[in-house]
Amino acid sequence: MARVTTGYKDHIAYVTLARPDKHNALDEEMVQAIIAAGQEVAASDARAVVLSGSGKSFCAGLDMASFAVLAQRDLDSFVMDRTHHDANAFQEVAMVWRRVAVPVIAAVHGACFGGGLQIALGADIRIAHPEAKLSVMEMKWGLIPDMGGMALLPRLVRSDVLRRLTYTAEKIEAQQALDWGLVTELAGNPLSRASELAATIAAQSPSAIRAAKRLIAQAESGASQAEVLLAESAEQLALIGKPDQMEAVTAQLQKRPPNFR
Repeated sequence: MARVTTGYKDHIAYVTLARPDKHNALDEEMVQAIIAAGQEVAASDARAVVLSGSGKSFCAGLDMASFAVLAQRDLDSFVMDRTHHDANAFQEVAMVWRRVAVPVIAAVHGACFGGGLQIALGADIRIAHPEAKLSVMEMKWGLIPDMGGMALLPRLVRSDVLRRLTYTAEKIEAQQALDWGLVTELAGNPLSRASELAATIAAQSPSAIRAAKRLIAQAESGASQAEVLLAESAEQLALIGKPDQMEAVTAQLQKRPPNFR
């Protein structure tokens, strides 16, 4: 059975982790399937992505049975080789969603632990069920977050919160995650809310949305003020007067939904 399913509707890609009997825990096959789904979506004409988990949880983290198998491999190569841009395969399960050119919204419910949390962190926006539990769980197994967590967490939470979550491996409630900035908002039906938000995004100018994601990524990358200001100008220049921007203006003036082609 497929570890991940991908479907498309109304310009939205729906990517679902599909190992519900294991709370979508990550084995090597699922890692590869998540990366492949991200690459497929990146090559599509989707304008937004909804990322969710089937069954009782979003993703409970690494399947420890599979970890025992991985430990028998050439770990130096497996961990240190940069097989996906600047990442190894386990890091790419999170970072692939940052590489997707359009916004990605994670719908989080149940357990969102370890690698599962890091996958969610790769999304632009996280909608969590009020009863969801989240954890940077690696310390429980004598490890550190190594699936993109340290590239993503410092952009979201204060240093003391990052250190507490990392050092303790404690499970936190969704409301605490919201207060600390790990999730964007809470919803009784995260998938429905994520789909609603994706529809709002998909109705905007596709070229402007992609430009905005590029620009935000550059602004968060540590680029200088001068570099960010120059990037703003360059991205804007590429939008002004082009078909998507003209359709956005025309639709506003005619008080109708835009029809981007």
